[in-house]
This record gives sequence, structure tokens and C-alpha cells, in this order.
Amino acid sequence: MTELTTLIHDASEIVVGPGDDDTLERYEDAALAVVDGRVAAVGPTDEIVAEHPPENASHAIDADGRSVIPGFVDSHTHGLFAGDRSDEFAAKLRGKEYQEILAEGGGILRTVRAVREASDEQLLSNLLGHLDTMLAHGTTTVEIKSGYGLDTETELRMLDVIRRADDAHPIDVVPTFMGAHAVPEGSDAEAYTERVLDDQLPAVADQGVAEFCDVFCEEDVFSVAQSRRVLEAGVEHGLTPKVHAEEFVRLGGAQLAADLDAASADHLLHANADDRAALADAGVTPVLLPGTAFSLGADYADARAFLDEGGSVAVATDFNPNCHSQSMGFAIALACVGMEMTPAEALLAGTHGGARALDRAGEADGADGADGVGTLREGMAADVTIVDAPSHVHVPYNFGVNTVETVLKRGEPVSGMEGNHE
Repeated sequence: MTELTTLIHDASEIVVGPGDDDTLERYEDAALAVVDGRVAAVGPTDEIVAEHPPENASHAIDADGRSVIPGFVDSHTHGLFAGDRSDEFAAKLRGKEYQEILAEGGGILRTVRAVREASDEQLLSNLLGHLDTMLAHGTTTVEIKSGYGLDTETELRMLDVIRRADDAHPIDVVPTFMGAHAVPEGSDAEAYTERVLDDQLPAVADQGVAEFCDVFCEEDVFSVAQSRRVLEAGVEHGLTPKVHAEEFVRLGGAQLAADLDAASADHLLHANADDRAALADAGVTPVLLPGTAFSLGADYADARAFLDEGGSVAVATDFNPNCHSQSMGFAIALACVGMEMTPAEALLAGTHGGARALDRAGEADGADGADGVGTLREGMAADVTIVDAPSHVHVPYNFGVNTVETVLKRGEPVSGMEGNHE
């Protein structure tokens, strides 16, 4: 006999996810029942409580006056790092360009030096601390990239730390190998590409931790041809492609992502209509990172143009030493203000869209539903964020403040206030 794990009842609203026409599906005065870590029922409180009485639940949560939404899926971060680059933030405010900082040995290369010098325990402690902050802000699934090693030993160390963090923390941590993140000091792009192909990728495949392979396809970093070689080799080693594309200039990374049926193409500040059409036709999820544009003082990606192409769009934090925000709520607020998305569109992008970008959307009535996140449909994982406000609109509306009260992972409370528990 199955046991009722959790009942959330009398919520002001429960956001389920995208409806048949990709608009926001939600219930008012609603309840949600969790059995065996999955959503067993969601709908009006009277109906759900009649079938699943609160007294039968291990956790009964009165969500009166609160909005219940899917846990955020942060589908693009570089959250494992060491060192501090706050001085570079100040330098950018004085007018220094990011590429100039990188050319002077700062940026990614500075973090590479710090990561190589840090112990595994230091790296793990850093990452767990960031995950605690993400969880408190409502994130229940997050992608973490390597890429601050730029040599085989350190890349493998980073991936192992990511694995250990996934084992130790309530958040599901999705590991991505990104050895082709920058060209290390003392090398050139072509020679380093060969090392990624010949040394790093086989070792990463043998280790068996990484799920995705990403590459920074950008002017003065990795060309489209070099990026293609890395990603195609990654596919041969069982890694799904992702692409940092069209961030500073339009180079062709979006078209490459479409050609390779990548899970996502990310950044896309300089993508054009042909790029958007190619990604939509190939079913590649565009991952838009408004926090990066905010941090760089750059123009935002054209979210409306991507949405008009159809399909799903993701919004993520891009948390890293150059974009130091772990808050999906802040990313969603920026998506509304900076990219002119509606609160509903931005919320869907930070939940269901993120799940699509990580191949974790699943189907509520299909075999993949056991792993599906990003919605609160029946049969999907009960990853839930309770917002201390009557509507999901307060997530971007109350910007700069964490509106998250309680977070549940697979129906079990893992973060937040206990005062609303019965």
C-alpha cells in the first residue's frame, strides 16, 4: 500500500506548468498530494483533501495565502570554483571590457589558477555552500560545469567533486564536462583542442560522471570547427552536446547546436532570425542568461523573438565568478524587465524550460515521468517551491528579495520555515 508522503492544501494557487497551448496552467484554492516522491494528485483543495486527508500525510502543509510552484531548474551554471573576482566587477564598472580582463590573465584563467591550487575538500565545501543558497532560493535541480581546470587532472577532480556534491546535497546536481572553456596559458586553441580530444575526453568517459559536453564557441576562444570536433568526439564518448553560442559576437555556435541536435544553445545575445529558426526546427532549447547581460552591462537576448519561433525557452542564472548570483528569482525578474518576458513565461522558462535543457522534462504519462522535473503534473517528481506570496507574479515583482518560504524535494521538506506545517 502506498503512503501519502505530503499534502499541501489551501494554497492560493498551484502552478502546474505549461498547458496544451504553452500558457501557464494553474489552480486557485488548490492542493497537491505526494505519494512515493511523485505528484499523486493536484487540483481544487476540496477534491484533493477528500481523496487524500491531511491526517494520513507524513507532512501536511497549510499553504493558505501562498503560491506553490515547481522547484526551479537552473540549467546553466559554473558553480564550482575557488577564489574571488569582485575586483573585476569593480573594474568593469570603470569601463574595462571582459575580453580585456581575460587578455590580462584575469577572468576564467584567474579562476583556473585558484581551482588548481584548491584542495578537493575546499572545492566541495565551496560548492555545498552555493547549493545551500540555491536551495533556499527555490532551486531543486542545477547543472554544474567543469572547465576551471583546463587539464585532465583538474577537470576530473572537478567532476568528482560535482558527483560528491550530488550525493551529499538535496539538490539534484547535473554534471557537465567543459574542458573547452578557455585556452590555457602557454597554449593556443588548436593545440589545446587536440589535448581535449586526445586526453581529456577519454579520461572523462572512463570516469563516468559527466552527462553533457559543453564548449565556448566564441571569437578568440574556440572556432566553430574546433567546437564541432570537441562536441562530436563527446557524442562518441556518450556525452550530450551543449554550446555556449553567440555571446559576444555571432560566430555560428547556434547553427552548430542545431546541426548536432544539442540539448541546448546558451547565451545567444547575438543570435539572429536564422539561428532562432534553426534551433526551433532542431528542437534545441535556447537557454537565456539575463544575469550575465546584467553583470556585463550588455544588451539582453531577444527572448520575444525566440518565443515567437515556438518551442521552449529556458532561463538560468549562469552563476559563476563573473555573474555572482545563485538566485533563480533574480534571473526571472531580469527576464521580465530586461527581456520583456511575462511573469508566466519567465516562470515556465525557469522550471519546465530548464528541465528541457537538461533532458529532464519527462512525460507525466510516460516511462520518463519518474525522472521528470519542472512541472507539478501527476506522475512527475514532487520538487516543490512554496512562495510566501499569493501569486507566482511576486517572484519577479518582489525583486531583490527571496520570496521562497519552503522547498520540498521528492515531497520531503528540505529547506525553509516550519511554521506552516501542521
